[in-house]
Order: sequence, then structure tokens, then C-alpha cells
Amino acid sequence: MELDPALCYRALKSRDARFDGRFFTCVATTGIYCRPVCPARLPLARNCSFVASAAAAQAAGFRPCLRCRPECAPGAPAWRGTGAVAGRALKLIAEGALDDDGVDRLAERAGLGARQLRRLIRAHAGASPVQIARARRILFAKRLIAETALKFTDIAYASGFRSLRRFNAEMAAALGRPPRALRKEKAGEADTAIQAGGELVLPLAYRPPYDWDGVLAFLAARAAPGVERVAAGAYERRFALGAARGRFRVTHDPGRRALIAAIAIDRVDHLDRLVARLRAMFDLDADPQAIAAAFADDDLIAPRLAAVPGLRLVQSFDAFEAGLRAVIGQQISVKGAATLLGRLAARCSGPDAPAIPMPEAVLAADLGGLGLTGARIASLAAWARFAATPGALDALRFQPGEAHGVLLGLPGFGPWTASYLALRGLGDTDAFPAGDLVLRRAAGLDERALAARSEAWRPWRAYAAQALWRVPPQPLPRTSHRPVCVPAEEAFSP
Repeated sequence: MELDPALCYRALKSRDARFDGRFFTCVATTGIYCRPVCPARLPLARNCSFVASAAAAQAAGFRPCLRCRPECAPGAPAWRGTGAVAGRALKLIAEGALDDDGVDRLAERAGLGARQLRRLIRAHAGASPVQIARARRILFAKRLIAETALKFTDIAYASGFRSLRRFNAEMAAALGRPPRALRKEKAGEADTAIQAGGELVLPLAYRPPYDWDGVLAFLAARAAPGVERVAAGAYERRFALGAARGRFRVTHDPGRRALIAAIAIDRVDHLDRLVARLRAMFDLDADPQAIAAAFADDDLIAPRLAAVPGLRLVQSFDAFEAGLRAVIGQQISVKGAATLLGRLAARCSGPDAPAIPMPEAVLAADLGGLGLTGARIASLAAWARFAATPGALDALRFQPGEAHGVLLGLPGFGPWTASYLALRGLGDTDAFPAGDLVLRRAAGLDERALAARSEAWRPWRAYAAQALWRVPPQPLPRTSHRPVCVPAEEAFSP
């Protein structure tokens, strides 16, 4: 990705947090790379070069700064780069796709040749897939060394290394010192998170501002009883992720420009994948400045973004959960859908520690007596069979243009369900359920007119939908001059 050195240096001089994670500065005289917010003395412009990713900096032979800690930077904005396929492949790498499989398997999942995928990712991030995966492992391990009391063996496996020997060798080569020396250097820092009460406490950085109140309100309206809840300014839930089970609690620390995740997980080798899921779920890699600029001239969306700075596109924990929510939520209230989802979780995973079930658990369970209609049960079974098919969800993620048609072929999946699943579960920033009743009311347009209007919002129509859901239209006054309130369940998407 081409970066303008003059513009990057100006941003570096400003120490503006809005540029954090959008580029990294490589300093030739020190051999170190830094974030734009690094508190170190400003290097001379002639000694600086700028790259789009930490992986590119490490591939060029630079070591991560110990002061600004590049591993804590927000991720790259979803819309930056050369194409959606490269972006989705990078997300899979962030979830550990290359820890167990090679580039050929990743290319197969993306529906591309390995050479083509390597070319796209290098153009997108300035490094090869293998270099990006290596940088991810090193930076995540560096973070766990500095912020937790985990044993080095656990850190190695949590970061995707397959042996302690490989972990020690790669960390020493990348950091210029052994891992134990790094832990000693960080041992006395006041802001270091610790492992307490069996939980790992990790800050997850974002670019400010962040609409935490809106995120909490959205999640609270949809919280499945027994699985998740919102209380005292925090979101808590149980989860299942592959072979791992656990729980997490997320709070907001605006002073650190981060969400704070307290995590309990029984399989530490799934920790990096969980963190990637949390970043996607809370849309932490969004760039509010770029989103606002995209809608600056739109009189329908721009005022709503101005009214709610830092609006985020809240995702489901995974694509399968989004499909369950979309099917269950058809033609019933938000609260009713959440209640049914909680019953489904208890039926499939047990009442003592219910979690949103995996596809196989849904297929094996008897869903009778939960309050679901026969048609809904058939739709849920069809969705579970589809999701359990190897490669099916990957195909949806990598081919969003074809995903809509594929989903419409499933029993009970209409246009709204398919669009909502793409928006909440596949991370498709261009998904837009134009037939949604709340969207039509908020925009004051019928479905055809709203669909036509949304063409100008591509490829960020999902953010336009979130803005319309988040900020209802100003109501007309009654004759008594009292405001007409939009019901709470209609203020957000079903």
C-alpha cells in the first residue's frame, strides 16, 4: 500500500490518536518501528520510512518499540487496501488460519490460487501471508509477556507457536532480547494488566471516539438470558469457540482509548482467536473519521453520525450465531427473539452453563417445546446443516456478492434474513436490508426508494443502516406538544 511520506510525517508530528494503527514509522538510525502516537523524541524525517502494517516493518528487519508497543495499536480499517478478498484473508490470518495450515489451504478457502493470494496480500499489507502470521504471533506473545502472568509455555501456545523452543528463538530474533528479559523490564509498570481470579485482563484499543453507550444498548436489547447480559456498564457472556469454552466481560476505558476484556478460557491455544473475534464483534478496527467523511455530503446519514460520534457496527460473536438470531427473530419482537435464543442455548448446551450452540449441537437437539414454530425449527436445522458443511461459511465470507443468492436458497431465508446475516455475521460493510421496517421509518422512504437511495452509500451501506437504527428521526409533536417516542424495540434492528 502506497503511503505519502510527507503526510505520514505530519501525522507523526501531531501525535494524533486518530492515525494510530493506520501506518507505522520505521527509524533507520535505531532499527525500531513505532506507532504514530509514540512518546519518544521525534526522529528526523530523513531517517523515517513508513509502512502500512507492523508485519511489513518486521519483514524489513525492524524491531517493535518497547515504549509505544505496536502490538497494542488498533487494527487496520476494514476498507483500506486493494480488495475485499485480501481483507477477509487477513482476518482469517488474524484468527490463526496459518498456525495449523499453510498458504495453499488459506488460498483454497479464499477461492484463489496461492500465488494470487500472496500478491493481493502483499499489495494490501506490504508483507507476505507467512510474514504477517509470524508478526501476529510475535506481537501477541509480546503483549502477553508484558500484560499477564501466564507461563511462557502457555504464552507460546496461546500465540500460535507449536513449541517453546521455536517461541524462544523467534522472539529473541524479533525483539533483540530473550522473552524472560522482556518480562523483567515490564514487571514494575503500573499499567500492566495481570492475571487475577483466573481471568486474563487485556485492553483492546480503538480509534476514538467510540459509541459505547450505543453498543451496550444494542447488546442489552438482544441479550439471550443465561448466556449474556449487560449490567453496570459491562457486557458479559459465555462462549464456545471451536474446542474452547469460557466467558468474558467487556468494559470501556475511554482514558486508554480501549475496551477492557476480562477473559476466562479453558484452552489457552484459542486465546488469540478469541481476541480476534472480540475485535470484530465490537468493530474496534473501524475508522470513525473515514466513515464520517464518506457520508459528509449526505443529509440523511451525516447528521446522525454527528449526533452519535464513534458509531460502530456491532457484530454477532460468529456467523452461525448471526444466522440463528436472524431466523429466530423473524416477525417477532427483539425481546421475544432473545428469550427464544436463550432457551435454545440451554437446550443444546445445558442449563448450568448455556452458550450459543455450535451447528452440530443444534442438529443433535430436539427443538420441540421451545416456543418455535415448525417452520422456524426446519429453518434452523437447514442453517445448521449448511454451517456444518466444511467450507460453507468461508464461501459466504469470501464471496459476499454470491452469499445473498446462496442464503435465499435455504428454507425460511428471505431477503431481509439474508441481508441481516451478511451485516451482523459476515462483516459485509455493504450489506443493507432495505426492506427493514425500522430503516424505512427512519428514512421516511418505501423499500424501493430506500434501496435506490442506498446506492450512493456503497460500499459502506451497513454503517448507514446502523446510523438509521441508532438515531431515529426527529418525531412530530402531538397536539399537546409532547414528543412522540419511538418504542425501544424499534430503535434498533430486530
